[in-house]
Amino acid sequence: MTVNGKRIVLALLLCLGVGITEGRGDVFNVDRELYPYYPSLVKWNKSSAEFTEPQTCAGCHPQQFEEWTGSIHALAFQDPVYQGELALGVQAVGHNISRQCEGCHSAAGVVTGEVKGPGLKGLSPMAMAGVSCDICHSVSGVTHWETPSHEPENGSMILTPGVETLEGTVLIKRGPFAPEEGCGGGFHECEESSLHLRADLCASCHQVYHFEHHYPLESTYLEWKHGPYAQKGILCQDCHMVDSQTFERTADTFEKPQRSDYHHFFNGANYLIYYLARGAAEKSGDAELMKNLDQKYQMAVNRLKGAAALEIKPIYQNGSLQEVLVRVKNMRAGHNLPTSLTNIRQMWLEVTVKDGKGKVLMTSGTLDKDGHLAENTRIFNSEGADPHFHFVVNPWEITSFSKHDTIPPRGYKDVYYGAAGLVKEGNLVFSAKLRYRQADQKIAEKLLAAVPEGVDLEKTYGLTQVPALPVVDMALGEAQISVRQ
Repeated sequence: MTVNGKRIVLALLLCLGVGITEGRGDVFNVDRELYPYYPSLVKWNKSSAEFTEPQTCAGCHPQQFEEWTGSIHALAFQDPVYQGELALGVQAVGHNISRQCEGCHSAAGVVTGEVKGPGLKGLSPMAMAGVSCDICHSVSGVTHWETPSHEPENGSMILTPGVETLEGTVLIKRGPFAPEEGCGGGFHECEESSLHLRADLCASCHQVYHFEHHYPLESTYLEWKHGPYAQKGILCQDCHMVDSQTFERTADTFEKPQRSDYHHFFNGANYLIYYLARGAAEKSGDAELMKNLDQKYQMAVNRLKGAAALEIKPIYQNGSLQEVLVRVKNMRAGHNLPTSLTNIRQMWLEVTVKDGKGKVLMTSGTLDKDGHLAENTRIFNSEGADPHFHFVVNPWEITSFSKHDTIPPRGYKDVYYGAAGLVKEGNLVFSAKLRYRQADQKIAEKLLAAVPEGVDLEKTYGLTQVPALPVVDMALGEAQISVRQ
């Protein structure tokens, strides 16, 4: 090739954007101008339009306010488990990790500069309100493609609570449907938003990446997107903004709920937050809030119980029982089971094998008196690793998973238990439970012991010590199995 020919090829490569240098560019580039609150990726179209407290919204929307009150969204920032985790993270790596989390847990508090770290002391009702009415209904767009990972990540949403016009400041609230005449009652304008009819709205905060290395610590949105529910057009809103019966019907039939079926429950599997908040309501003597939280707690438990199923099947070799297969099926969750912080969540099998007279021959997956799982329990979770591939639990340390063993939507995992020689003749009674709790007891104790100043567990929640974490039995199965085929 001639010199001129080489120059032409080089020019073409440069025009096409083909990298020909020996060095390597960064995989995750951060546009600090686009994301001024980094590592939170929330954006704020700042104007004189202020955020509106939920109590103000309640004046015209009492039903929606009551549904939102006591929800996971409402308690997102005040949750003592979250506050303990936040305090430990800040202590370990500084305010970077705090700002990343706060961008979803109190977006208004972050962009206004009111929230500066863990704790609740001195904060306004708007900052304390977590994921409030005005956060979701002020979202005017998302920046999923512009994030360092080019995916939804760490609050990649745009907040526009209002605009400035020649006539003055105008508040604008967005929703999924065309506004009716008189919408907003003169307090705010209403705007139809197709984004509010898509899962992209939820994706901003339900894809959590490591604050520096951009590794997905929580992948709820992508689990949904890569599964059958997305293919059938069933969205986050179709399961989490409806009651338990509607959720089960939608998950079973892939038929979208009716408009009247949607509510602002935002209910999921995090029943622990309701459990703790109920203690606070009881301590303050708020009977109405206690009832509200009892209902949301039971709704979360019902969702867990409706999400999975078990099958038990004997495996024979040469006419003799060798193993028992337990198939764990994700029947109704549109994402993996479990999801979110899968290295913390615990979903496991507890198995008991008895002979025909009721004598226990084998157990697996039992809790000891201190609430800790026995070794070799079959658990469906992830195990985090740091940059040196050492096992770690803290989210700010995890940059990969050395194990990722969760169950995809409409999928299953098979577990085999050795049964050869337990008895020579007769039947075995094989019982299995699929059990779930938010975290290991030791982790819960560690997080609640770390709550920052201003979070008083005894004064607010009536806790003098960390209680045993509630455990939900998601699915039960039992079979009588002959040891001879």
